[in-house]
Amino acid sequence: MYRYDHYDHKMLEDRIAQFRDQTRRFLRGELAAAEFLPLRLQNGLYIQRLAPMLRIAIPYGMLSSTQLRKLAHIADYYDKGYGHFTTRQNIQFNWPSLEDVPDILAHLAEVEMHSIQTSGNCIRNTTTDQFAGVAVNEIEDSRPYCEIIRQWSTFHPEFAYLPRKFKIAVCGTVDDQAATQVHDIGVYIVRNEDGELGFRVLVGGGLGRTPVVGKEIRAFLPQHELLTYLDAILRVYNREGRRDNKFKARIKILVKETGVDVFRDKVEKEWQAIKGGPLRLTDAEIERCRSYFKDPAYKALPARSETLQEALSRDVLFASWVAHNVVGHKMSGYAIVTVSVKATGVSPGDVSSGQMRYLADMADRYSFGELRISHEQNVILADVEQDCLYELWQGLRAENLGTANLGLLSDIICCPGGDFCALANAKSIPIAESIQRQFDDPVRLQEIGEMSINISGCMNACGHHHVGNIGILGVDKKGQEFYQISLGGSADDYTALGQIVGPSFAQEEVPGVIEKIMAVYLQQRSPGERFIDTFRRIGIDPFKEQVYGKAH
Repeated sequence: MYRYDHYDHKMLEDRIAQFRDQTRRFLRGELAAAEFLPLRLQNGLYIQRLAPMLRIAIPYGMLSSTQLRKLAHIADYYDKGYGHFTTRQNIQFNWPSLEDVPDILAHLAEVEMHSIQTSGNCIRNTTTDQFAGVAVNEIEDSRPYCEIIRQWSTFHPEFAYLPRKFKIAVCGTVDDQAATQVHDIGVYIVRNEDGELGFRVLVGGGLGRTPVVGKEIRAFLPQHELLTYLDAILRVYNREGRRDNKFKARIKILVKETGVDVFRDKVEKEWQAIKGGPLRLTDAEIERCRSYFKDPAYKALPARSETLQEALSRDVLFASWVAHNVVGHKMSGYAIVTVSVKATGVSPGDVSSGQMRYLADMADRYSFGELRISHEQNVILADVEQDCLYELWQGLRAENLGTANLGLLSDIICCPGGDFCALANAKSIPIAESIQRQFDDPVRLQEIGEMSINISGCMNACGHHHVGNIGILGVDKKGQEFYQISLGGSADDYTALGQIVGPSFAQEEVPGVIEKIMAVYLQQRSPGERFIDTFRRIGIDPFKEQVYGKAH
C-alpha cells in the first residue's frame, strides 16, 4: 500500500486545523450556511435527511487492518456502531455530530486516511478492480496508476472547481470488474502489437439522470503520457462544460452535444501542446509508485491443497461458499476471497464495528494485513492460503459474514436511499431486504444462477441501477414512493444500460414483480444461460407480458 510521506502528513495536519476553525466559526454563527457549504463539501461532509454524513476516501478500495480498526473506533465513538461501503469503494458514516467531524478527521490522519475530494465538483476517488495485483487474468497491476492519478488530482488547483463532479476508473484485467465504461473517464490497461504497455481511453460515460456508456477517444496511449492526456481531457471539459445547469454539466453531456469525433479533436489539440512536458511520467516515477505495491512474502505452495479438497468433499455448505466467493490467485496455493456483507436482513454495504474489527483480525491472520472494498460493496481478502480457507470460512460464519451469495440474486447493490439521503425519492434498503427475504432459499438462488440487482433511491444512481441485470429506481408519484424496474443492464466488458419495463410499482409489489421476471427467465433460458444472456436473446417483451399481463 502507499504510505504517506512528510508532505502528506503536513498537508493533512494543516487541512484539519483549517476545517476545525471553519467549523467553530460556523457553529458560533460567524459563517453563514452558504459560506460553510463549500468548505464542508471539500471535506466530505454532507447534510442528509436526519444527520450529517461523512464520506471517507478509500483510495482504489485498499485498506490496511490498522485503518479498518480505526474506522471501527469512529463507528463506535462518533456514529451508531456501523459504516456503509459505497459503490465508489469509499465508506460513509451517517450519524456523526457536526462538532465532532474535525476530531474524526484527526483520527483518520493518524492512520493516513482523509475525506478530501469525496464530494464537490472535483476529481473523486479513482476506482479499480478489487482483484488488482493478484488476478490470474491481469494485464498489469492497475494500482500504481491509480496512485499516480490520486497524487496528480488531489488539490489540483486547476480542477478544484469543475463544472460537475468527475469520476475515473482504471481496469488492468482482461475481464472488467470496475464498471469502467460508465465513468467520466475510463482507462483500460492494454498492450499494443509490439507488446508495449499503454492505455485505451474512454470518455463521457456515467449514470444518473442521463445514463451513457463511455466512448473511446484513444485506442492506445503510451503509458508515460497518462497524466498529460488526462490533463488535456480535463482542460477541455473545464473550459467548455456547462456551469449554468447542473443537470447538463457532466462531461457526458459535453461529449454528446459536441460529438465524440469533435471532442476527440479538441483533446488531441490540447494534448499536442502539453505532451512530453512536465507531466510526462518518467520510468523512475512509475517505478516509485509500483514499489508501494510489491508482492507480500508469499510462501512456495503446491497448486493443489489436499486440506482444501478434503474439506470440500465433506462440507457441502463450505463447497458452495468456495464456488461463489473464492476465485483463483496468480500465486500457486493461494486464493482470493470475497466476503459478502449481504446476509439477508442486513442493509447491503453496511458493516458493524464488531465486524470491522473481526475482518481486520482475519486480514492480519490470513491476508498480510490488507483488505479491499469492491464497487459491489463487499470486502476482499486477496491473499489467503488455500489450506486456510475452511478455517477462515468457519470464522466468517460466526460473524454473519459467511454468506455464499456472491454474484447471485441476493448480492444486491444498494444505496442508503430515503432512510438517510435528502436527495432520495424513495427508500432503497427495505426493497433490498424484501427481495432478499423472498429469495432466501440457497437452492433456489443456485438454480437462478448469476444475477445482479441494483437499487437506487433517486436518479443520481448511487446504486448503479442502470447497469444491474435488474435495476430498481425509487420514484415519487404524488408524494408516494414507487419503484421503476429496468432489465438488461450490465457493467462488464459488454456494458449495457437497462431498458425500463413499464409503469412503476408500489413497494409491496416489488418482490412479486421480481418473481414474475424470474419465472420468465427460468422458463425461457437455454442450458447454461445466465439471465443477461437470456434477456439479450429474447428481449424485453416476454417479461413485460408476464409482469403486466398480455393486454398491456
